[in-house]
Amino acid sequence: MLALARKANESIVINDNIEVTVLEIKGDQIKIGIDAPKSVPIYRKEIYQQIQEANEDAVNTASPETLSQLME
Repeated sequence: MLALARKANESIVINDNIEVTVLEIKGDQIKIGIDAPKSVPIYRKEIYQQIQEANEDAVNTASPETLSQLME
């Protein structure tokens, strides 16, 4: 993990097309803005984990016939 110190209104750039900007620092909360192409999905980690778990549950409960149809 790369750890960087940034102040309000300072940014980092990821892969030439994603900019993360510190918008506001208030107490123990930091508000960030993310400028990225629409094709790049952005999720809060807890939401991303819920999506991954739901996908795993769907695969584990799907019938073999359903999985075969998805692979066609």
